[in-house]
Amino acid sequence: QVELVESGGGLVQAGGSLRLSCVASGHTFNTYAMGWFRQAPGKDREFVAAISGMTGATYYGDSVKGRFTITRDNSRDMVSLQMDSLKPEDTAVYYCAADRGTRHLLDNNDIDYWGKGTLVTVST
Repeated sequence: QVELVESGGGLVQAGGSLRLSCVASGHTFNTYAMGWFRQAPGKDREFVAAISGMTGATYYGDSVKGRFTITRDNSRDMVSLQMDSLKPEDTAVYYCAADRGTRHLLDNNDIDYWGKGTLVTVST
């Protein structure tokens, strides 16, 4: 059973920073691509960032490029999302996800595993 547990969400002012973390258990972490998604009230789930398992190649959604950074620590089975220059439109529940490859993450479809989410609120 794969389990993903997110942490680090909270309330921050616009222009501020937050760091989200996701700890994984129940699978060989470095064989999985990891990703972050978000969903704001009334909106569809949106791809935020992904990182491959073996090469560490990174991918970002257009709305966060240059502001967010995804990293992974395979020794700790952890993936993190550093979020800088936050905007009110970044307000959403952020979900950690895992899949055997990056394709499903990038397509935002048929993803193997999900965390329960952590709320990020950016105030004006």
